[in-house]
Amino acid sequence: MLSTELTAALNKQMNDEFAAAHAYMAMAAYCASKSYDGFANFYEQQAAEERFHGTKIYNYLNDRDQHAKFTEIAAPKTEFTNVLNTFESGLTQEQQVTANFYNLADIARKDNEYSTISFLNWFLDEQVEEEAMFKKHIDYIKRIKDDANALYLYEKELGARTFSEEV
Repeated sequence: MLSTELTAALNKQMNDEFAAAHAYMAMAAYCASKSYDGFANFYEQQAAEERFHGTKIYNYLNDRDQHAKFTEIAAPKTEFTNVLNTFESGLTQEQQVTANFYNLADIARKDNEYSTISFLNWFLDEQVEEEAMFKKHIDYIKRIKDDANALYLYEKELGARTFSEEV
């Protein structure tokens, strides 16, 4: 049985994943409002991925006979200075998620909760990919600067992004 502390932390992370999806949809809306449909698609796919992560935790809590508890989601940031700022905000968000998963892993380790440690390893590996992806996009956009043609091509590339659930 999961400890009260670990259950509470998993519930918090589940809600944080759904809040991250909400924030990514706000980034998508900002991009769409500026006619950056490719970047909007990137964030829509990112939101779908975060909802998938939240659902994984929801299912894990249910599998462990714990009550998944949903909380209110605060309104996300909706105004950005430019597309680069959306990616910087995304990186900051992912870095916080990584810290949260480290905390969860610490609690699970303290509790000798080996099944949860195994479950969390997937997320820890995922966070390495997430942070690296955002850093790469920030580097690319900084390199592009004000080159409208390069930005158009990059946006078109991100517009082709799709999300598929991984097992």
